[in-house]
Amino acid sequence: MGQQRITRAECVHVAALARLELTDEELDRFTGQLDELLDHVAEVEALDLEALAPTMHPLLFPNPLRPDTPGEVLNRDEVLDQAPYVEDGQFRVPPVLGEAP
Repeated sequence: MGQQRITRAECVHVAALARLELTDEELDRFTGQLDELLDHVAEVEALDLEALAPTMHPLLFPNPLRPDTPGEVLNRDEVLDQAPYVEDGQFRVPPVLGEAP
């Protein structure tokens, strides 16, 4: 590991921003882990990627979605007959967010 990229004080500051209460042991462990993470980020940043084309995914997948074509529809009356509560030809549901019944 090279030069330390994050100090314990910076780790305390990040924990405070995240509203985390950490023990001294956790702060020491997380400071080391964050420092290692930043080392890996630096290694990735150092890679020469100019010759690589941007990609959204490293593997080529066919479109997994089926065509959106109309199919058989249910009979409205049959569906409403199975509903526990119906009002004016529609499903009746309990009030939401304090709406009047």
